[in-house]
Amino acid sequence: MGKKQLWIALGLVLFGAVMLFWPQDEDAEKRYFRNEGFVFGTTYSIQYEAEADLSVQIKGALDAVDTSLSMFNEQSVLSRINRNEAVETTGDFEKVYLVAREVSEVSGGALDITIAPLVNLWGFGLKHREHVTPAMVDSLLPLVNYQGITLDNHHISKTNPAITLDCGAVAKGYGCDKVVEVLRANGVENLLVEIGGEVVAIGKNSKGQPWTIGITKPMDDPVGEQRNLQDIVQTEYICMATSGNYRNFYYDGSERRSHTIDPRTGYPVTHNLLAATVVAENCARADALATACMVLGADEAVKMIDHLDDAACYLIVSGQDGFEVLHSAKWTLTEKN
Repeated sequence: MGKKQLWIALGLVLFGAVMLFWPQDEDAEKRYFRNEGFVFGTTYSIQYEAEADLSVQIKGALDAVDTSLSMFNEQSVLSRINRNEAVETTGDFEKVYLVAREVSEVSGGALDITIAPLVNLWGFGLKHREHVTPAMVDSLLPLVNYQGITLDNHHISKTNPAITLDCGAVAKGYGCDKVVEVLRANGVENLLVEIGGEVVAIGKNSKGQPWTIGITKPMDDPVGEQRNLQDIVQTEYICMATSGNYRNFYYDGSERRSHTIDPRTGYPVTHNLLAATVVAENCARADALATACMVLGADEAVKMIDHLDDAACYLIVSGQDGFEVLHSAKWTLTEKN
């Protein structure tokens, strides 16, 4: 089985927040290193086999992504673009921009990195939450249009200076890819990189076995405390991202407001898709596609993914009898060890 077939085959069980199981082997731990921390507003866990600790190199990779894409770093490339400063884009920014642009096209605008004004309006960005009226939404919708920005000669141009960007739908996945790139450049063949639930796993763990990943159930869990597992999978190669509405939400009176906002309507989605997991050729693309799936809803998401050669999705929806599953045609059921 080739690598692409393997990650498609394994991907179907990966549809919740990720729990990682670190093997306890004192002898192996001398060669397997573990780095954990906080980045991009979430946590990361990285394990790899190497001759020396590569934490400095890993931090450098994560800092580079933060410097390019963070909304919360006032001196990042993204923040400076949002302030309409003359700033040259970095390679990291340009790679994410191109991934986002392509996914925007294939999803009919379900993913849109110019969504920042709506994210802030609904209380999921830099601004405090407030009661949102239709007039507020209507006033911002003209600013949400990925076709209103272009990248040319390392500069972003806007059709309207009030357009602002939010790359949060791609940054964690790209951060995984960036760390993997650094580790592989340092000769690492066995690794697992997880940032906020997005995962790249290659090779084997310290016991010489495939990496074991536990998947938590997609249940309402705004503080991230529940650890009930939906499934466990072992894998030697996968690039996977999950997007869901069961953690980041709030109630506005009786209305449940999801952090997944449809850039085409301006409103949080209200359909029954709870979680979308996508596997793709890299984690940045998987991350972007997972967000697009959550905006589209289950049926349209499957249609979108089925038109792509390099991705597959597994979707969990809320049904009358509990969780129900839809998946793209390329999913293949795999026995767990």
